Amino acid sequence: MKKQLLMTTILAMGLGGAASVSAQDAPAAAPAEDNVVVVTGFRSSLQKSLNLKKEAIVVRDSIVAEDIGKFPEANVAEALQRIPGVYMSRDGASNEGQRISIRGLGSEFNVTTLNGAPVRATSSTNVGGSSRDFNYDVFASELFGRVDFYKTPLAELEEGGIGGVVDLQTPRPFNGGGQKVIRYSATASYNTASQSLDPNVFGLVSNTWGDWGLLLGAAHSKSVNMKSGFEATGGYNSSWLASHANSLGTGPFSFALDWDDPRAAPMLSNRTAIDNAYLPRFYRYYGAENTRTRDGVVSSLQFKRDRVDISLDMLYSHLTDSRDEFTFGLPIRNSRTTNTAAAPGTSGHNGFVPINVTVDPDGNLLEGTFGNTSYLGESYYYNADTEFGYGALNGRYELSDSLVLTGQVSTSKSAAFYDNKRIVSNIFGVTTTIDWGDDHVYPGLTAAGVDFKNPAIYDGFSTAIDWNREIDRELTGKLVADWDYSLGSWTGHLKAGSVYVQTTKEKVKRNGTAIATSRLNAVGTAGLRSAMQGSVPLDNLVIGDDYPNAWATFSRDYVNNTLNPIGAAMASPIDLSTSFTAEEAIGSLFIQSDFTGQVLNRELRINAGVRYSHTDTTIDNYKKTGSGGTYQPNQEKSSYENTLPSVSFAYDVREDLIWRGSWGKTITRASLSLIAAQTVIPNIYNTFATSGNPDLKPQISTNWDTGLEWYFGRGGLLSAGYFKKKLIDTTVSQTTMVAFSSLGLPDTSLANIFYDANGHVDPNLQISLATYYNAGTIELDGFELAYQQNFSFLPAPWDGLGALASYTHVNSSGYDFKTTGGKTLNVNTIPKYSYSLTGYYEKGPLGVRLTYNYKDRNIIETSPNGSDLQRWHAGAGYLDGNISYKINGNLEVRIDALNLADTLGYDYFEDVSGRYGDGKKTRMDYAKHDGRTIKFGIRGKF
Repeated sequence: MKKQLLMTTILAMGLGGAASVSAQDAPAAAPAEDNVVVVTGFRSSLQKSLNLKKEAIVVRDSIVAEDIGKFPEANVAEALQRIPGVYMSRDGASNEGQRISIRGLGSEFNVTTLNGAPVRATSSTNVGGSSRDFNYDVFASELFGRVDFYKTPLAELEEGGIGGVVDLQTPRPFNGGGQKVIRYSATASYNTASQSLDPNVFGLVSNTWGDWGLLLGAAHSKSVNMKSGFEATGGYNSSWLASHANSLGTGPFSFALDWDDPRAAPMLSNRTAIDNAYLPRFYRYYGAENTRTRDGVVSSLQFKRDRVDISLDMLYSHLTDSRDEFTFGLPIRNSRTTNTAAAPGTSGHNGFVPINVTVDPDGNLLEGTFGNTSYLGESYYYNADTEFGYGALNGRYELSDSLVLTGQVSTSKSAAFYDNKRIVSNIFGVTTTIDWGDDHVYPGLTAAGVDFKNPAIYDGFSTAIDWNREIDRELTGKLVADWDYSLGSWTGHLKAGSVYVQTTKEKVKRNGTAIATSRLNAVGTAGLRSAMQGSVPLDNLVIGDDYPNAWATFSRDYVNNTLNPIGAAMASPIDLSTSFTAEEAIGSLFIQSDFTGQVLNRELRINAGVRYSHTDTTIDNYKKTGSGGTYQPNQEKSSYENTLPSVSFAYDVREDLIWRGSWGKTITRASLSLIAAQTVIPNIYNTFATSGNPDLKPQISTNWDTGLEWYFGRGGLLSAGYFKKKLIDTTVSQTTMVAFSSLGLPDTSLANIFYDANGHVDPNLQISLATYYNAGTIELDGFELAYQQNFSFLPAPWDGLGALASYTHVNSSGYDFKTTGGKTLNVNTIPKYSYSLTGYYEKGPLGVRLTYNYKDRNIIETSPNGSDLQRWHAGAGYLDGNISYKINGNLEVRIDALNLADTLGYDYFEDVSGRYGDGKKTRMDYAKHDGRTIKFGIRGKF
């Protein structure tokens, strides 16, 4: 049996007594995998997949390029979601697949490796979050030859992935048997929302000359994505909740209807119902356009002779995002009338007046005509940039037919920044009619006699500038030995090695708001009004007939030229409360062995091993000493060790029925944002702060897996698997209420809606402060079902039909929500179930495929906030399809269609106590359309 021994890849749990060769040298069409999913050449590849899965020991899936430079998916994350138990999340700006979650655990519970070495990469709005996640959208998928996905623990795998381990593998020149390869592809993508035609091109050359080989590939793509829809921006509340505080607070924001205004008199008879009805934190329209470019290069120089295989592998990628975003609507949060002498609609005199309102019984929502409203328009401009570089020197030497040494030295660096800058403008004292209508994506909003395109009516201008940078560095050294041996009637394969990994994350944040505000004030109200344009500078913007289709905004050039936001940020001091450098030095040793023999005249294959790791952590940050003190350089050190055993087996119950099982322990290290950062307010619009703890230890999970696989006929599979995980020492928080002054944070830590008349945050403002420690326990279990069959038994031409299906269900405990009535509810932070359905037809040169992926809803926020309205991400399904036709062996034309159903992605607020309906179509939030994408392309080779 073939086994992957190259140091830059993760070793498969193989059969004992077989010869050991590098998986990078195996033919791409039939690598020695456990469960291979090959999209092109579908029927034959599926059969090979079943044969290989039948012989395997562990639960492992792979996605393999049919040929060098011919990865089957445009995005690695989108490809992985076809695997049972994998949930994909999309980047909010580009709508590309970005991160994955596995079997009920978030993306921070996964480890991603590149040719076997751990790597990190972040992008877009994730920059500044200081997570351990990996963003797959940084890379063009054509730069990879294979992706291996491990669900069960193995001693040889990098520790840190309770959810699983994903290994991305780059191609090498000897992958294709040493032949010369020239491959190309060119695609034009059209999105129905942005109405933009975007290019995607790729080229690769690979050749060998005797013992030497060289491979070089490059990819370039551009995409324009437009989003439009409605935002409530994080909460619904009622006037009653705002005035009835409880132990959990008053809700995610506070507003109070102004019943003292004479215009409210006709509504007084229904005051109780109106006070208890909801309004969102914001009632506003959202429109944005994101332009993304991605360039990547992959290369490999390889020397291969007899028992020696040496390669130098390199990968580079550069991802940029530029997003123009505009919002317009009613700010309802923090609106109450306390000073009628103030101008109507301004702070102190901004309580909504219910003039002629009704209550929607389905969502308990207020609609109708309100006085004293203000309008807020925001012109946002974002930029993000990620550069990733990787290099690895790999060596493999066969000391004998049964003993092989492999080694690797690799380094990688991900440097990313993300900035946002905006100008805010207001219109005060307007009488407004809200109409939710049947479609909450584009609800109704009217204000009689108001021309929103007229700059002269705007006032109350402000700005905010934020700049974040994260730099991740990894250095890995690895030495491994493989030995085939005999145990009488049994055979064995021993693998042992040592690994050293040094990771460093540098996080820097700057806030240029103060400098930019002084520049804004220098321009003055008259100057700002004259600079406004009476439209939204986006083409093809979809708003709806009942909402203002145009309002005055600021252009990107004006913001950049007048405020110089990047200059303002760079001239501002570093935010010492959130900036840090964290270094982890990890030394690991592992040993494992495969055993193959007969039990009851049936073959049994076993893998058993143990991994030991020692981690030293050094944190360099800044710590404030004493009330009113200044931040001083601070260093924290900690260390810990873990011993992680694992056992897996596969037993042939019958020739066509296999029983598998696995047990083992894994860890996931705590988020660096919780370990390294000092006290910080993550969201300037929320009075919630966190305090880091450098002594946080890893979460430890004990994992069980078992399953049956029935191989019925040629191309047929029906399988069922059960898994269970118990996590201990999980990170939990304890929340206390403290005064803002006790945090030692600057006023810019909160938005100006919390400022007093003097332009400062009230020092007595109460803040919820969360501190973190290891004390939690989480348990989850679930099952996975899979079905696969080709319908070759049908008469022609229907014998080209086939189908695949998978279903995953997860139960979790440990994520509890406490209602205001004191009831504790268990809520799922991940989808309880997901499924994938694929139908295909492949006969001769024609191939057709249609796939539907669906994942259930999941709760986003589990912390009680004084309201029983909690935010959920709605379940959603995406329908994709493609048609391909091979003109000849060297040229194929393709049409790919993504999001054929134009699925609406949205969040919503549900009353967990069961009152006022389920909220799914009424109390929506962040409800946005991305449109359909159609790709026309060719690909081929010479």
